[in-house]
Amino acid sequence: MIIVTGTFELPGDGVDKAKDAMASMVAETLKEDGCIEYRFWQSISSPTTFRVYEEWESDAHLEAHFATPHMATFRAALGEINLISRQVKKMVAGAVTDL
Repeated sequence: MIIVTGTFELPGDGVDKAKDAMASMVAETLKEDGCIEYRFWQSISSPTTFRVYEEWESDAHLEAHFATPHMATFRAALGEINLISRQVKKMVAGAVTDL
């Protein structure tokens, strides 16, 4: 399994537009083959910071995700917002067990 997680920091006036773009991105991405989980969360202590969390069946599925029209739309929306920072990492998970 592939896990993608990270943070986006936005200017205050970009939060509402980002939320709209994120909601659309989640709805479309969850329809993709190989997508197990795809979510964004807004920080309580820093309302201009959002966390993304994704789970994918494989690298091939993640690569296909990057080529989707909704990813292009999302990237364009973030470009218009003028992100302050973006820090996103990919991890390859080993065995997964319930705790």
